[in-house]
Amino acid sequence: MDTPLRIDVITIFPGMLKGFLEESILKRAAQKGLVELNTVDLRPFTTDRHQSTDDRPFGGGAGMVMKPEPLFKAVESVRTPGASVILMTPQGRKFEQACAVGLSKARHLIFICGHYEGVDERVRTHLATDEISIGDYVLTNGVLPAAVVIDAVVRLVPGVLGNEDTIREESFTDGMLEYPHYTRPRIFRGLDVPEVLLSGDHKEIAQWRREQAERRTKEKRPDLVKREL
Repeated sequence: MDTPLRIDVITIFPGMLKGFLEESILKRAAQKGLVELNTVDLRPFTTDRHQSTDDRPFGGGAGMVMKPEPLFKAVESVRTPGASVILMTPQGRKFEQACAVGLSKARHLIFICGHYEGVDERVRTHLATDEISIGDYVLTNGVLPAAVVIDAVVRLVPGVLGNEDTIREESFTDGMLEYPHYTRPRIFRGLDVPEVLLSGDHKEIAQWRREQAERRTKEKRPDLVKREL
């Protein structure tokens, strides 16, 4: 068996990830030995009796800043050669499907989850190897953004989903949104399923789905169409 993708998440709130890592696809991926998921509590890497992970910013200002010492120690305690150390931050590159694909091919991902006002700049410049943002908004900490990235990445690891066709036909995989889906019953409250999906003609169905995906993308995400051009 190939070496599983190892993922370590460094945070002062490991409990926020407990249910997320122990349910659904992530749980099955771990049980199959395809992924190794670990949370790393930052507080044991502090040096004072209060286990302080933050302090007031030099120069003054509102909020508290995550201290560099415990973050460096925590990362160094788990880092393997070639590991990607990812800082979740609004200043990072925008997370997209292509990014998820790239990360799914890694062997070891370490996520640094910031809290409060942010992290000491030396963490960004001398510890992190990558910076990722999941969108232009602010959350209370980096745990939820890390969870979003982990979910998108793990499902792309070969063998996790079982049916590789599922990945190839998803939204954003080919630069478009996904086509509409229908299931039983055929007629629900007077609403019928498109006749082409019942025809059994796989070529016609594929063409219909492609046309629907293109139409939906133009209507809902014209920015994706412009990007392709």
